[in-house]
Amino acid sequence: MKHETIQDVETVGDYIARYLAEVGVTTMFGVISIHNMPILDAVARQGRIRFVPARGEAGAMNMADAYARVSGGLGVCITSTGTAAGNAAGAQAEALTAGSRVLHITSQVDLAYADRDRAAIHDVPRQPEMLRGVSKAVYRMWDANGAVGTLTAAVSSALSAPSGPVSLEIPVDVQRHMAVEQSTIFAPEAQAPRAPDPAIDALADAIVNAKRPLLWLGGGAREATREATELMNRGVGIVTSTNGRATVSEEASANLGAFNMGPESVALYETCDLMVVVGSRLRGNETRNNMMPLPRPLVQIDADAAQGGRNYAVDMFIHGGAQDTLARLLDKLPAKLDADPNLGFDIARARAGAEGRMRSQLGQYRVVADAISEAVAAGGHAWVRDVTISNSTFGNRYVRLARPEQGVHALGGGIGQGVAMGIGAALACSPDQKAVTLVGDGGTMLGLAEMITAVDENAPLVYILMNDRAYGVIQNIQDAQYDSRRHYSAIAVPEFDAFCASIGMPHTRCDDVEAFAGVLDAALAGSGPSLIEIDMNAIGPFAEAFAGPPAGAAQTKEV
Repeated sequence: MKHETIQDVETVGDYIARYLAEVGVTTMFGVISIHNMPILDAVARQGRIRFVPARGEAGAMNMADAYARVSGGLGVCITSTGTAAGNAAGAQAEALTAGSRVLHITSQVDLAYADRDRAAIHDVPRQPEMLRGVSKAVYRMWDANGAVGTLTAAVSSALSAPSGPVSLEIPVDVQRHMAVEQSTIFAPEAQAPRAPDPAIDALADAIVNAKRPLLWLGGGAREATREATELMNRGVGIVTSTNGRATVSEEASANLGAFNMGPESVALYETCDLMVVVGSRLRGNETRNNMMPLPRPLVQIDADAAQGGRNYAVDMFIHGGAQDTLARLLDKLPAKLDADPNLGFDIARARAGAEGRMRSQLGQYRVVADAISEAVAAGGHAWVRDVTISNSTFGNRYVRLARPEQGVHALGGGIGQGVAMGIGAALACSPDQKAVTLVGDGGTMLGLAEMITAVDENAPLVYILMNDRAYGVIQNIQDAQYDSRRHYSAIAVPEFDAFCASIGMPHTRCDDVEAFAGVLDAALAGSGPSLIEIDMNAIGPFAEAFAGPPAGAAQTKEV
């Protein structure tokens, strides 16, 4: 794709700002520093990209990650060198786990001192090694001549399957260098491996011969919505990971959604004679540590060849991108499969049973879950979740989604990322939609400062803060496994009404679940960010205590 001619490029910093705008970047997140000022000064002067100044690099990375997931495009985070790049590392690990299309532009000390351990200010001699641990790939811009090539390589890598965050180091003196004029910019194109035709033929034969085939969709299949939906329409049942949710709309009766590990799903799997896993790692917390029996034959499709058979022995592995592989597969299948016509009904019944069991576990909080699900469905809002008891019980599964980009959650299990993720998701939403963002009091303490960023940016989001003034799941584990010795799990938190008043964010405390739906509707009708605090100590506990992931393969509790 050819873009307009670029003229009068003066410095590498100018060129980077222009390049990003030309390839479609409209929003970027970060923290300004002496080591990235040449780039951010150019961004401000050119006025083509919105820069969101986060309060910390971890928050900026979480914002860029969520922005990428909701927008479907490239999320961009810019940090300084050394400690600042390190501050972003935990959040970048989350982006790596989720395969998010993020470009992390970080700086380096002057090129003459880089990697030489000469104690230059902000120098971390092994910064590239640190970045490699949380990146799909790491690049360095060595000089002005290589600016176009390095940028193109980094952006292409982040976008190409298997996608993931890519780090780009740019020494501060290189940012100031005069750039060789680049007359034309071509937008990088996302690439994916192409499966061989014989593999597609073999898979088509397996599906045609199956009577009760299932398609397990992971995060790597999110681009294959049309193809996966058509397979369902032809007679294939659907189940997803939490990261693959709504690749096929969860309103479809033949979609089990992410109710993928309970007794209802296991009973369903026992009746099926083929499972095709697309773009999923079959993570342990969704497969009882890979001990849950899955239908056979088991076929795996993945853009990352190294994932083939990693967590389950497979009968067939196909190395290919999800969208291309499923599109070519459809061309080889009949318009209607000779599959069991009762499969869709059995899936709907299994989901209804799983939802009913979950509702009984929630007790009075099912009113909250229902209100959120109805609001998200009615408005098409983004549904963003930090790691909380509420997310582990109902947030990851019960709140129905129609599109994969609606769902954003801390896939890697680290708390404290939801506050910032909500901002990134909100800024990627359509004008009539918001980011409904579920957080807990413990995790919120890690990202509290970013609520000020939400106010500064007038981000269209509603925080739902579940406040039990403790690390609730830790206390439940201590009760279940440590004779109720509750060490270190009670925490002090601010009076959130006073805190919100101090930063200009509307706040409502809810101590009655029956009032929650009206409070949520009012918050969604407002502009900018707001916070609903659910006082769990006033309301009371869940009907069944959630005590974390399964401790062994024999347990069946979903997380």
